[in-house]
Amino acid sequence: MPRINMFRNDWFVVKFLLASLFIFLVLGCASEDVTVESSEATDTATSVPPTATIEVVEKYPQTVKDLLNRDVEIAQVPERVVALSPTALEYIYAIGGEAVGRPSSANYPEEAMGVEGVGTAYAPNFEAVLSLNPDLVIADSVIHAQPAILENLTGLPAPVFMAGAGSYGDVLTALENLGVAFDVADEANQEIDRIQSAMDSAKAAAASDITAVVLIADRDNSLYAAKNTSFIGDVISEIGITNVAAEQPDGGPFPGFSAAPFETMLMWDPDFIFTITPAPEPAPRLSTLLPQIPPLRGLGAVRSSRVIELSNDLALRSPGPRVDQLIETITDTLAQ
Repeated sequence: MPRINMFRNDWFVVKFLLASLFIFLVLGCASEDVTVESSEATDTATSVPPTATIEVVEKYPQTVKDLLNRDVEIAQVPERVVALSPTALEYIYAIGGEAVGRPSSANYPEEAMGVEGVGTAYAPNFEAVLSLNPDLVIADSVIHAQPAILENLTGLPAPVFMAGAGSYGDVLTALENLGVAFDVADEANQEIDRIQSAMDSAKAAAASDITAVVLIADRDNSLYAAKNTSFIGDVISEIGITNVAAEQPDGGPFPGFSAAPFETMLMWDPDFIFTITPAPEPAPRLSTLLPQIPPLRGLGAVRSSRVIELSNDLALRSPGPRVDQLIETITDTLAQ
């Protein structure tokens, strides 16, 4: 009897162990399934898509058109820039740039007046230009387009960009292309928008039948009228004013101007007369001298006090990005 009890006890122990082993195996398999599923979920949740490839666009070197329709290769963002005319200098500063060399004849902007001079616009000092080690030279497409000067310019080791202002459209094109060359397109577009806004206001103020003439006088007091091929002639035409001298032949010492003798002025009899005085003050302004000339006192513009002096700098000497100021003067005149 005791042996039977002992056997029974042993058998219970064996059954207990087998049951425990079965439970362990079941739980182990279940745990493994859960672990695998958990692992798969974790892999799915934390998986990161492959990093996108970002393409870096190199802007330099690049080729930009200048105002003579020449392809100018710019190797890098220009840092040492030399301007050879007042207009070229104004373009640089209008888009937020700086120059290391300027024409000694320039008087604007103020922050550029301490920059080293490199001769005048009509007589550049090429040795002075070279001494500044420029990476870009901005010349004038109006002043420096003559073959003799252009040959010297193209011989420089730095690229030469021609940017003058022979017309209203030239100003916008020069700003746009220089904005690309200097990688400041946004700044250039802001300047363009400002100028175009002034032009839009002027067009709105101009009646369709307004006539005008722009006059300048030489040392002998002979009068010359701006044609539409001149900068100021193009500006008034762009506004919508009829330039009575538009189709006249070239003549006299001023490019884009034609002789305007008294008898021709009397025949034209324009609604407005704009004048330019090249000589600095205190020389008398042409606008004050004109009404004193007996043959011209009968002109309608003289009788109605519509003889307006324009800035020599803005209209003739250094036309460029300040053209909006010139346009505003004309707009104010039309409102009289």
